[in-house]
Amino acid sequence: MSQEPSQPTTSQQQRQYAVWAPDAGRVHVVVGHLDRAHGVATSDPHRARRMTPGDRPGWWVAPIEPDDDGRYAFRIDGGDPRPDPRSLSQPDGVHEASALLDLTAYEWGDADWTGRELRGAVLYELHIGTFTEAGTLGAAIEHLDHLADLGVTMVSLLPVAAFPGRHGWGYDGVALFAVHEPYGGPSALQAFVDAAHQRGLAVCLDVVYNHLGPSGNYLAQFGPYFTDRHQTPWGSAVNLDGPGSDEVRRFVLDNARMWLEDFHLDGLRLDAVHALHDERAEHILESLATVADEVAEQTGVPRSLIAESDRNDPATVSPRGLGGAGGLGLTGQWADDIHHALHVALTGEAQGYYADFADPEALGKVLTRTPFFHDGTYSSFRGRGHGRPVDLETTPPWRFVASLQTHDQVGNRATGDRLCHSLTPGQAAIGAALLLTAPYTPMLFMGEEWGASTPWQFFTDHSEPELVEGIRTGRAREFAEHGWAAQVPDPQDEGTVAASRLNWSEVSQGPHAELLEWHRTLLGLRRDLPDLVETPLTDSSLRREDAVLVLTRGRVQVMANLSGDPAEVSLQGEPGTRHTAAQFGGARAEGETLILPGHSVIVLTAVE
Repeated sequence: MSQEPSQPTTSQQQRQYAVWAPDAGRVHVVVGHLDRAHGVATSDPHRARRMTPGDRPGWWVAPIEPDDDGRYAFRIDGGDPRPDPRSLSQPDGVHEASALLDLTAYEWGDADWTGRELRGAVLYELHIGTFTEAGTLGAAIEHLDHLADLGVTMVSLLPVAAFPGRHGWGYDGVALFAVHEPYGGPSALQAFVDAAHQRGLAVCLDVVYNHLGPSGNYLAQFGPYFTDRHQTPWGSAVNLDGPGSDEVRRFVLDNARMWLEDFHLDGLRLDAVHALHDERAEHILESLATVADEVAEQTGVPRSLIAESDRNDPATVSPRGLGGAGGLGLTGQWADDIHHALHVALTGEAQGYYADFADPEALGKVLTRTPFFHDGTYSSFRGRGHGRPVDLETTPPWRFVASLQTHDQVGNRATGDRLCHSLTPGQAAIGAALLLTAPYTPMLFMGEEWGASTPWQFFTDHSEPELVEGIRTGRAREFAEHGWAAQVPDPQDEGTVAASRLNWSEVSQGPHAELLEWHRTLLGLRRDLPDLVETPLTDSSLRREDAVLVLTRGRVQVMANLSGDPAEVSLQGEPGTRHTAAQFGGARAEGETLILPGHSVIVLTAVE
């Protein structure tokens, strides 16, 4: 990674406007609010000041003058004024003028925060817009005590980079340095991270560097930010290795550094890294890992990078070696095969990419041998071999993030139905037990801990009719291809996002409260029973006796009845050598027999 200092931004020195526009013949900074009807600044249409070449090729600069009102945009070769590609604030939306902002003005209260490693962490994925009724970072702070009491150690936020409209998932962000204003803006994110740290919670942020959203994406008007040499399923690929890509990479790396430094974030979750096409000797992921390491060394607080990857390649998290040998050096990566195997075992669904996981050996393989079911095996969904084996000595299980549900696995179902919506409370409890007693890094999706009744659906707030219609028809076609015939909720309907907001009143009600207490108990056992996370994965075992699963990790056993009918299992060992650490659904030991009502689960520990 280049060690050349980054181009100063307005957050670092409030002395000048700066923009990279390498192919421009002239660049103006337009000061004031924009009037999109006339393409001028409303305060004074003549306040468009000529910028001059900066110290680095392609950069243009102009001084910030005392009477500037804080709003500005850039005009390239007489075109329409556009927001700053590195804007730190978009108060009026992603199509409007940028606002000057000093990120160092926030007064932090987390001086005693020493951070949390990914090893030993419990993640909790949440979407700010639907986590609370208000849908803001400030409102989310009110529920941080709930997460700390639950046993969560790291909050994983879906993207907050500014995107078009009021609500959306955030994966169509276009102003990557700005925090979405309806969530509360930049200072609200700083306050959220500060509040989390003061409760012992780390915060990880989902960032998207493989593409930008289609609405409000003006980067191509400034320079070669995109390339036609590669493609992604969601839009033009970011130019990481072609002509002009040095500054594009700097754009990405500076963005990551800003989140880790100016917002005190403890980690970044990197979206779909398999779509980060980079043919350079040093891959952009290595460069990002270097940035995280540098910030950690400077601050004394660990920083984690977690990849979402579809490649089943352990090199993503394998340590980097001298001269670029070894892996990419990221801290962790999602392991979807664990989710798929658990989902099929609990629901029996076997369509689409779930088909291979109907294999009777799938669950045992991912729970006791490797996080990748496809580790070089044939994938019928892809029609080819997929993945490669994991060396658990160099890439231990904690580097793999496992889940029963994620925003993708819920929101990309036709009606956004959660796993618990098709399961009994007992089945949900079994799934939680299998996940939270595994040595992987577990992640819960918001509301999962109490079996939330609300769905989590796909929603957008675009203003372009053609884009809206394309999204509607595209999703309907995709679900039809997967065999889902259900009516797909309209992403643009206000009712879709409203239906997806958590109902916090459920937390204390009946089965919801019982499931919440079960998750709290399991996370307590995870802390108190070292065998669960320290027993080598391959020293664990999973056997099945009809519908009963018997999972053994060291001196701990988890026994679960997947059937709705009662079952009995003979306990091994001398009478009295097993202690009931936790149970759900009435499971109990009577002498040498274990009584398992339908959809029940019990955790037993050996008595020393």
